[in-house]
Amino acid sequence: MNEDANALTGRTIEGRYRVVSRIAEGGMATVYKAVDERLGRDVAIKVMHTQLAQGPHREQFVERFRREARSAAAIANPHIVQVYDTGEFDGLDYLVMEYVHGVNLRHEMNQRGTFDVRETVRILMETLDGLAAAHRAGVVHRDIKPENILVNDRGHVQITDFGLAKAASQATLSSTGMLLGTAAYLAPEMIERNEATPQGDLYSVGVMAWEMLAGHVPFVSDNPVTLVFKHVHEDVPVVSSVCPGIAPAVAAFVAHLTARAVEARPADASVALDELRRVASGLSLEDWQYRLQTGDTPVAPPVPPAPAVAPTTPMTAGATAPVAPADSVTTADPAATLAVPHADGQATQALGVDGLAAFKDGAGAAGGTGEGDGHGAAKRRRGGKALVIGLVVALVLAAGGGAGAWWYYLGPGSYWELPKPDDVTCAEGQTCRLTDADWHAYESTLKVMGVPYHVTEEYSDDVAEGDVVTAKIGRDEAAVGSHVGKRQPQRLDVVVSKGVRMATIPADILDPNSQAGKDPLAALKDAGFDNVRHDEANDQWSQTLPEGAAIAVSPDPGATVKHNDEVTVTLSKGPMPVSMPDIVGRTKAEAQQALDDLRLTANFTEEFSDTAPAGQVLSASVDKDTQLHWGDSVDVVVSKGPQMATVPDVRGQQYDDAAKTLEALGLKVQKSAPLGDLTHTVRLQDPGPGQQVRVRDANGKPTVVTLTVV
Repeated sequence: MNEDANALTGRTIEGRYRVVSRIAEGGMATVYKAVDERLGRDVAIKVMHTQLAQGPHREQFVERFRREARSAAAIANPHIVQVYDTGEFDGLDYLVMEYVHGVNLRHEMNQRGTFDVRETVRILMETLDGLAAAHRAGVVHRDIKPENILVNDRGHVQITDFGLAKAASQATLSSTGMLLGTAAYLAPEMIERNEATPQGDLYSVGVMAWEMLAGHVPFVSDNPVTLVFKHVHEDVPVVSSVCPGIAPAVAAFVAHLTARAVEARPADASVALDELRRVASGLSLEDWQYRLQTGDTPVAPPVPPAPAVAPTTPMTAGATAPVAPADSVTTADPAATLAVPHADGQATQALGVDGLAAFKDGAGAAGGTGEGDGHGAAKRRRGGKALVIGLVVALVLAAGGGAGAWWYYLGPGSYWELPKPDDVTCAEGQTCRLTDADWHAYESTLKVMGVPYHVTEEYSDDVAEGDVVTAKIGRDEAAVGSHVGKRQPQRLDVVVSKGVRMATIPADILDPNSQAGKDPLAALKDAGFDNVRHDEANDQWSQTLPEGAAIAVSPDPGATVKHNDEVTVTLSKGPMPVSMPDIVGRTKAEAQQALDDLRLTANFTEEFSDTAPAGQVLSASVDKDTQLHWGDSVDVVVSKGPQMATVPDVRGQQYDDAAKTLEALGLKVQKSAPLGDLTHTVRLQDPGPGQQVRVRDANGKPTVVTLTVV
């Protein structure tokens, strides 16, 4: 137990989460039950171990720890344990998660032994439903196993520990036994190529279903290296072989999930869930009730002995067994019963066929196809060298001098002869090349023979994925019957096809504001497409899309197709050029229609006019016949007609005051004083009070108001 982490019991984290008790401890973190005192609910808090938080790889662990929070938080599904919060406390990162009242599926398996089909299908459906939500969010769990499938007190599934396996894979374990639980459920591609795929999650679900129905996993071993070797090199047995009487459709579904090849499984959990629903709809009542009884359960296969050459690589959580990189060289020497001297030349031991087989298994599982710690690899090389020395000694003694020396140095003992691949047809009298051979099958043959080889992969438009593109010995092309020298030494260099290179059309290519949308033709080339055709004949004018933006792309954006498939692009020519119409003197409605027809935007304002009637266009900001484009704006001034004024009543006012009032309206004032201007008081006005008059006449002259004073 991590004492520092355990000391959190009774403490309050961030003034909010009061730790009640420890629930469990794993390779990366300790999980506690706590109370969220702010919301008054039970929660689970996962706290990183102190030795990881303070170790040399702290940043890696913290990043993966936080990635787990982001991955789970990105998925909204009742079958996923929800993440509420994350933070750091006393230098330790923590996650606050939903507290699930219940047990994990491993506990249920231990209690029940086997499950009936009804309960198995129900748990699988809920598990796949949760994984489907994860896969849609772009999240791959990577560590599906019964320990990470929680069954709450209502009997429903909730998946936990997203990203934990990947995070813990950096921590070296002291015992490979800690790995067995994970290794039993890992998909072959994870083991061989460290590929985390949705189909890998489905493989793990399939193994879990196999175990629920049969009472044990399909492959059993006390050595994780042997266990993962079986997953890579052996097909999972059909579950009906241990569950006689189970519905064939159920057995076929489990077999579909546990297919060794990635492409042979459903594409993701959504597809698998749909398939399971179809299977369920066709089951009879008897099919639903089928359960392998304890008394009928076949004895689990015996645990095979560990390989003669044990792996020396430290095992890590989340990993399974050391796996060869793509450019590793695999070699082994075949032999019958030989006298093999030890490396120190002191003693000799007999190595029979069984011993050699064990040696080959060990080399295959932990040597040629794996990565050792240096010392183990050196031991295996010394072992292989000792085997060759023994072979030489035995043959020289048997052949007697010169003949034996010729056989060893120049004859058949000096080389490996390349065999014919089973799937290659050779015409008589012609060179039989290895091109198009199924590499997986041919590699197994080379391993048995002990032929050293080096593998690289490259895309090919002509050779199917997994088949040989080229094979060479040195600079020379290899063919059936070619010799790979043992004394030089030589090796077979093989290029294996990754199939036709695929490329994905940028999902945002139709968005003119995105990086891809700004130059769609260049973006497609950058994405890896070699056959991009600009369909200029169908390019269109567009008021909304700038020139050069994509209007349509076929196949659709986001589609993944072969890099050499034709991709057709129709581009925008931008706004269409148009000529400004003559709208001065026309009515406002006529001007609006003329501008609308040319997709020009009119901005209307109004002014008084002494010469133009109301509603007539007085002026435009753009001269007629000026070139514009769709969407351009034009400012248009429309007449409001002559300005009118209502004559106020200024009688009885002093002349000066009355004149100011009228002049403020734009009118002109004229004084009349027939009897003399003694009091300066206005007695009469013309036009009279309340009359509507034009402020100016048609010539622009102000209207005159005559005031009579006495």
